[in-house]
Amino acid sequence: MKTTISEVGKHVGETVTIGAWLANKRSSGKIAFLQLRDGTGFIQGVLVKAEAGEETFQKAKELTQESSLYITGVVREDDRAPSGYELTVQGFEVIHEANDYPITPKEHGTEFLMDHRHLWLRSKRQHAIMKIRNEIIRATYEFFNDNGFVKVDPPILTGSSAEGTTNLFHTKYFDEDAFLSQSGQLYMEAAAMALGKVFSFGPTFRAEKSKTRRHLIEFWMIEPEMAFMDHEESLQLQEAYVSFIVQSVLEKCPLELQALERDTSKLENVKAPFPRISYDEAIEFLKEEGYEIEWGEDFGAPHETAIAEKYDKPVFITNYPKDIKAFYMKPHPERDDVVLCADLIAPEGYGEIIGGSQRIDDEELLKQRYDEHNLSQEAYQWYLDLRKYGSVPHSGFGLGLERTVGWISGTEHVRETIPFPRLLNRLYP
Repeated sequence: MKTTISEVGKHVGETVTIGAWLANKRSSGKIAFLQLRDGTGFIQGVLVKAEAGEETFQKAKELTQESSLYITGVVREDDRAPSGYELTVQGFEVIHEANDYPITPKEHGTEFLMDHRHLWLRSKRQHAIMKIRNEIIRATYEFFNDNGFVKVDPPILTGSSAEGTTNLFHTKYFDEDAFLSQSGQLYMEAAAMALGKVFSFGPTFRAEKSKTRRHLIEFWMIEPEMAFMDHEESLQLQEAYVSFIVQSVLEKCPLELQALERDTSKLENVKAPFPRISYDEAIEFLKEEGYEIEWGEDFGAPHETAIAEKYDKPVFITNYPKDIKAFYMKPHPERDDVVLCADLIAPEGYGEIIGGSQRIDDEELLKQRYDEHNLSQEAYQWYLDLRKYGSVPHSGFGLGLERTVGWISGTEHVRETIPFPRLLNRLYP
């Protein structure tokens, strides 16, 4: 019977055949231990010389790392194995013999591993991170589908900037200038006016020359937008969503978290509601902690980490100064110097994972913002139309997938949280 490693628990005591790769092996004089992987998981195959025969045993000893094979054996329960099972090997058929596989069990430098990213993905650690990434994506769709959202796909090629910045990748769109999208948000606002509650999930691009462990040039964003929803309601949705994906990973990826040696006790506590601190309070706290920062300055990684260390859950920092936030954010009703916004800071030094706000819904105020930010009213007329024809209170946010994967999986650098990272000095492979 043909099966997969993830399904062997259904076949205890039965003889099965699995298509697999040889991740590693070791042998004594009488027993060979084959570490096997098939994409769904990892399992140890135990081949006993006395049972399999001299010829099969010798062939097993000659198997090379990452050779592919069909392997046949009996599924046994084994409490010592991470998955709870192992395979008593009866025989195997080599599909392809791999020679001189470059990533050996020894230590390799980061640049070497990144040059061989197409092969490094096969390792147990990278496999675990990718499975956790997949579960976050799956849980995202479940959460928003169950809460009445419609998936909408904004364009990747745009004629203008969502944030009004210059950190854009420029290209030619026939005889016009175009840019790779740095956010689908403005388009999602239009979709929300048509469909009520919407979300997008897609790639975004930032031409920032940053080398920090939190930054990628190309990354994926989940961007919900909600009509008839104010800032407070949006914060409640954000903490419900983040709680849901964390608990989903805990439930569905225990082997992957174990492989990464993740301290799951820190994740088990991630349940709504989350603590909140205003920007004003954050500035005062940082000054008390000895940081040289003045009101009106944005927070860097050390500041966010210091604030997050006060809490054992993600923390919202609310009501940032208007001058350091995007043009579309709605002013605070009681203060014209701050806006109705929040950043969600992950624990354990992983930084901002969500940025969100209530959006300006007044046509005249948005025109004023265009002038203040030197934005072309012609290029943004369609966005202004959303306030001209049936404007409503509305809010939205964006969650960066890779930073979230990094935090939940306990991975230090975002380059390991996406299959093929695009970094400042890396476009290969």
